[in-house]
Order: sequence, then structure tokens, then C-alpha cells
Amino acid sequence: MSATGSAKVHATAVTDPAERARLGRRARILAGTSVAYNGVEAVVAVAAGLVAGSAALVGFGLDSVVEVSSGLIVLWQFRHTMPESRERRALRLMAFSFFALAAYVTYDSVHALLVPGAEPEPSPVGIGLAVVSLMLMPFLSWAQRRTGRALGSHAVVADSTQTLLCTYLSAVLLVGLVLNAALGWGWADPVAGLVIAAVAFREGLEAWRGEQCTCHTAGTDDDAEHPADTHAHD
Repeated sequence: MSATGSAKVHATAVTDPAERARLGRRARILAGTSVAYNGVEAVVAVAAGLVAGSAALVGFGLDSVVEVSSGLIVLWQFRHTMPESRERRALRLMAFSFFALAAYVTYDSVHALLVPGAEPEPSPVGIGLAVVSLMLMPFLSWAQRRTGRALGSHAVVADSTQTLLCTYLSAVLLVGLVLNAALGWGWADPVAGLVIAAVAFREGLEAWRGEQCTCHTAGTDDDAEHPADTHAHD
């Protein structure tokens, strides 16, 4: 996470315990919503991608799996009485999930570009899924980012970034699928997959760097083991 982004999180963090508890509940609800939607999205995208032989669509589905893991990480973090104490580990887990996604989609896309006869079939289901995600994800991302900044939580803000990433990837996916369906440009699909992989890798780096940013309200891993010494409350 950039220094500017870290400063914004620090500057807007709420300190009132009751308000932080309310925001923590909102963060869990938003994470649960993200997990539910992206779970369905992942199944539909991967299934449609395998049927059509679409590297971009499979990559989009796997990105949804990453978003599910991101939401689960946030839920895990905020089940703790001191969620700030799990901030660094949460960011590290998110970074690993992004790197795994980037590696797989890169391999699959390069294979599709280089292997003869690997051109994907048109996928109306994939196009429809991309349109739906393009409409819904910006609103969920906005709510997550607002909540994360109010909590001073880099992990929640990173989760909102993953959701926003889904919006961008939906647009990339839509362009690739439409070009393939309308013009028969099979190469557009794996190229879209490579764009998805590059963005995922960049977001993994951002999440990893965000591990070094600590909020003024955040505790340490030692605090998690000795909560009685911190006088902090959810």
C-alpha cells in the first residue's frame, strides 16, 4: 500500500469504541456479502471458461476465488476481539493469494497463445457474468473502502481494492469475450488473461507492502496473546 494510501487510512480512522464495534460488524457483513457473491461468480466463470476453453474467463473465476479468500480473511480477522492484531497476517495471506492467481493465469494464457488449435469458443454466459459484475462490484467496493478507512484497517481497504479489481477485470474480460464472439479474435481472450494476471501481481505487491503499514489504532501480534495488557476493545 502506498504511503499516501496509508496516510489516508490513518487520518480518517474512528477511535470511539462503540463506533468501531459498529464498523467491525459492518465489515463482517460486507465481507460475507463478497464471499457469497464471488463464490457463485467463481463457479459460473470457471465452468463457463472450461466449456469455452477461455483462459480469461477461467482467470476471472479464479480471481473470484481470491476474492472469496480475501473476504474469509477479513471475517477471520474481525472475529478476534482485537482485529488490529491480525492485520499483518491478513495482508500477507491476501498477497499470497494474488501471486498464486497471477502465476496460474499467466501460464494458462501463454499456453493458449502458443499452442495451435487452442482458440476459445464464444461464451454468452461469460459475457453476461462480466456485465453483471461490472454493474455490482463498484458499489460493494465503495462500501468496503469507506468502512476500512473509518476503522483504520489496511486489510479491509485491501479487500475493497480486490473488489474494485473485479470491476476492472470485468471490463477487460468483457472486451476480450466480445471481440472473440463478434470478430473471431481468439487471441483477445488470452491477452485479456495476461492483463488480469499483471493486475493481480501488482495488487499482490501492494498487499505485501501494506504489511509494513501499521495503523495508529493497530495492536501487534504480541497484543493478541496478551489482550489484558492493551486495554483495547472491539
